[in-house]
Amino acid sequence: MIVAAAQFTARPLDIPANADTMATLIREAGARGARVVIFPELSLTGYELDAILRDPSQYVLTAGDPRLTVLRTACREAEVAALIGCPGRAAHDTATISAFVIGPEGTVLTRYDKLHVTDTERAAGFVPGFSDGRFTVDDTRFGIAVCADAHAPELAARAAADGCRVLVASSLYGKTTGAHERSTLFPTLAKEHDMHVVLANHNGRAGTYDACGGSAIWAPDGTCTAEASFDAPDLVLAEL
Repeated sequence: MIVAAAQFTARPLDIPANADTMATLIREAGARGARVVIFPELSLTGYELDAILRDPSQYVLTAGDPRLTVLRTACREAEVAALIGCPGRAAHDTATISAFVIGPEGTVLTRYDKLHVTDTERAAGFVPGFSDGRFTVDDTRFGIAVCADAHAPELAARAAADGCRVLVASSLYGKTTGAHERSTLFPTLAKEHDMHVVLANHNGRAGTYDACGGSAIWAPDGTCTAEASFDAPDLVLAEL
């Protein structure tokens, strides 16, 4: 199986424009042989925490939101599964930082809500999820982490124990400390848990961050098998 990590500069709060960009990347990944493509945290809206929750009726989504149609269509036509980062609607009009996984048939395979929200995200009004994320494509089981989740070692350990062969990290790392964090954390996770690890990171401005790019894929021995640019949009692929 070939997997892909995609990075781009999301337009703040412009869901249709970001969905179109992601659909193009899904089709490109499929044309290059990928079966799964991972996008960064809140890639559909950009990392615009306060603005999202100032108008949640506009920017917080459910799996049936019609604005996902362009992505469902791209996945179906390219025969690719895609993990989409977006704000998710939760109970009692609250919101989560979510990952919707659209399968190769264009249906939503699963929704995962970030477990380890940061203090900044909690202060903005986002609530944590309460269960681990899993999905399966071509008999390969995937575990999901959204940014800070990857820094909680028990999450990766549970994924490995649950038979996941791949851990995907939909993330946002900035240039100040992120380049160092990503280069030390993810090879270690791969080696310690004998899993492939896929990181999808933002490139360029993302909310208050200047993202460092560098999306990458690591083999179970910690070797980096594919790495994106640190200063431009990119799409990288590797065979598991």
